[in-house]
Amino acid sequence: MDDTAAITALAALAQTTRLATFRLLVAREPEGVAAGELARLVCVPQNTMSAHLAALANAGLVTGERQSRSIIYRASLVGLRELMLFLVKDCCGGNSELCAPLIADLAPCCSLKVKDHD
Repeated sequence: MDDTAAITALAALAQTTRLATFRLLVAREPEGVAAGELARLVCVPQNTMSAHLAALANAGLVTGERQSRSIIYRASLVGLRELMLFLVKDCCGGNSELCAPLIADLAPCCSLKVKDHD
């Protein structure tokens, strides 16, 4: 990710409705949410939601897939990963002990659930 793409993504998230929509889509991975349902959940008109989704899609943070008469939107976890890596790539000048608290705070929410294979 370059500076321009990061600025576009951060600008897309720098608005209350778009941030709420993106967080909701991340929480609903991998199923996604239909555009109309997103509008209802975030309490905005459908045409307003369409504009917000377009901004998030332009920033590479959401994708939409037509299913019958609906468009199902999903968070782009690749876009989120790229943005997060851009922000912390050179974390603390390579001083790992300064980055350790950040990584420790992120680890519990992202830990993999491992199943026993008998």
